Amino acid sequence: MTASNSAASTGLIPDCIWPLAAELGEGPLWHAAEQRLYFVNLVGNALHAVDADGGRHTWQLPTYVCWLLPRKDGDGFMAGLRDGIVRLWLVPELRIEYLHRPLEHGDLRFNDAKVDAAGRIWAGTMNAADVSRPHGKLFRLDPDGGLRTALTEYHICNGPTFSLDGRTMYHNDSFLDRTYAYDVNADGGLDNPRLWRQFGAGEGSPDGMTVDSEDCVWIAQWGGARVCRYSPAGELLTTIAMPVAQPSSVAFGGPDLKTLYITSAWQGYDDACRAADPQAGALFSVRVDVPGVPAAQFG
Repeated sequence: MTASNSAASTGLIPDCIWPLAAELGEGPLWHAAEQRLYFVNLVGNALHAVDADGGRHTWQLPTYVCWLLPRKDGDGFMAGLRDGIVRLWLVPELRIEYLHRPLEHGDLRFNDAKVDAAGRIWAGTMNAADVSRPHGKLFRLDPDGGLRTALTEYHICNGPTFSLDGRTMYHNDSFLDRTYAYDVNADGGLDNPRLWRQFGAGEGSPDGMTVDSEDCVWIAQWGGARVCRYSPAGELLTTIAMPVAQPSSVAFGGPDLKTLYITSAWQGYDDACRAADPQAGALFSVRVDVPGVPAAQFG
C-alpha cells in the first residue's frame, strides 16, 4: 500500500463549524449509524454533538467528561469521566453507571482513549495537578469487563491509535513531545517499545491522533498550530496549518469518511492569549483525499 504524499497545507483549509470556545475540546468520535460527530469540552463537563445536517446538541455531566466510545451492542456508550470508566446513555435521558474507579488519588484523571480492532478500550491517565510527574498510566479494558494496567510512568497519556492490522499501537507522552510505538499481541500484551517520533521545537506536542485507510497516522500537534500526517515509518507527509495554536484531537467522519474533524482548546491562556487566538476552542473540519476507517467498537 502506497501512502498519498501531498505538499504541506496545499488545498487543506480548515473550516470552523462550531465556534463554541471550549476550554478543552477533545475526543471527537464519528458515529456512523447516527451520522453524528460527538466530542467533549473536557473541563467544561460537557458532551457535544453535531449532526450531518448541522444540528447541534449539548449534554452537561456532573464532572469532567474525557472521552466517549461506541459499543458493539449499540446499548449506549462507554465513557471516561474524571475519576472512572462508565457506561453512559443519552436517551431517553442522561444516565451513568460506573464500572471502574482505578485512580489512586484526586490529582489523577482520565485523559484520552481509543478502541482497538479486538474491541478493547485503551484509556490513559495523567496527574492534572502536576504534569511533570510521571504518574500517568495506560489501562486496557477487555470486552469481558476486566481492567488491566498496560503501561506506567507516563506524564500525559494521549492517543492511542492503532495500525490497520491492529499489530502496532502508537501512543503519545505529550509532556515529553514523544510518540512511542508498541507491538500488540493477540492477548493485548505490549512488546518492543520504541520511540517512533521525537517532536522538535515549534512542532508542538503530539495530542490526539487517528489512522487513515492508507495506514498513515494523523496527529493534532498542541501548541504547534498544525495537524500532520505521517507514514507508518514516521515520515512527515502532510501538514494542515490551523488557525488556532492548540489543536487537540482528530477523527474522520462524514458519509465517505473524508472529513477530518479537529477539536481545539484555549486551556492555559490568559486574556491576552485568548484575544490573540480568537477561534481557540472551536470545532473545525477539513476535506481530505484519503478516507479514514470506521471507529472500532467496544465489546
